[in-house]
Amino acid sequence: MAEDEERESRTEEATEKRVSDAVERGNVPTSREATLFGSMAATYVALTFLAGWFVASLAETLDVMLSGVGTFRFDDREAAASYLVTLVRDAGAPVLTVMAVIAGGSLLASVLQNVPSVSEERIAPKLSRISPAAGWNRLFGRAGLAEFAKSATKLAAVSLILWMTFRRDLPRFAAALASEPALIPDMLRDMASNALAPLLLLALLLAIADVVWSRIRWRRDLRMTRQEVKEEMKDAEGDPFIKARIRALGRQRSSRRMLEKLPGASMVVTNPTHYAVALRYTREDGGAPVVVAKGVDHLARRIREIAAEHDVPLVENRPLARSLYDQVDVDAQIPPEFYRAVAEIIHYLNNTGRLPGHARPR
Repeated sequence: MAEDEERESRTEEATEKRVSDAVERGNVPTSREATLFGSMAATYVALTFLAGWFVASLAETLDVMLSGVGTFRFDDREAAASYLVTLVRDAGAPVLTVMAVIAGGSLLASVLQNVPSVSEERIAPKLSRISPAAGWNRLFGRAGLAEFAKSATKLAAVSLILWMTFRRDLPRFAAALASEPALIPDMLRDMASNALAPLLLLALLLAIADVVWSRIRWRRDLRMTRQEVKEEMKDAEGDPFIKARIRALGRQRSSRRMLEKLPGASMVVTNPTHYAVALRYTREDGGAPVVVAKGVDHLARRIREIAAEHDVPLVENRPLARSLYDQVDVDAQIPPEFYRAVAEIIHYLNNTGRLPGHARPR
């Protein structure tokens, strides 16, 4: 019940970080049916291309062993050891070759599903793996019942295919036993191939379905709750409160630097209360006026106060103040479209004697 409730609460798809962490821990989607299909396909290949060589090699080894029975001495330790080494080598070569082909098929099927990787967490001993309660849940839980149903279906299908195949070939095999025993190895190979071909097709269909289902189930098991998504975003991007505090400190330092430059401004264009933009113009530099400070509301009031303390003239021009604030950054020259309006203010301040000395014409 608790497991079902927890699964229902996981409504969000897994993030890329969640997926990558699962892969690093060795938690990857794996299909047993695909591995089984790989081993069966390798068995079919070995049966088709290696069966003749396998039987011939074993027959030759058996012939050599039986032909030397009369001359073999069990009391000679060196001769017995040499004989057994030769026997194992000659008989083991074909057996190991066929086993290697079958194992290679299983390994190839596993490699094609996921990139090989080593995870210490997967091989580390865990008490939950030997826990009776965990084993009971694996056997009789939802996943265990699904595996039991799948295994029962496979057993019924395999039994049906084998029964249909051998019912057709058994009379011919029985006749060969009575009349031509030399044909029995080839007949056994043909019967195995005839039985394995439909089983291989069945295994392929099951493998395709199981690969798709294993990935769907893997993604479903990796789903997250909304709280987990929020926590992960917080870890990845940083605590939003801390980030907001950092941004606030940055704005404070920027404002402090602006206000330190304000006493050297040539004028402050105001809204008059909501916006304030301080400009510095030096005729000797030959460039356009530069915005040394700007602000809204509280910062605008502070700019006006500092300007008044240092005799920086305040000029009310609502559209110009708003446009300069929106379009020009601090420490940047004003664009050409503002030249005329700012030049008129400079001319006005110069005629009234309020223009600071650094901005007056020589």
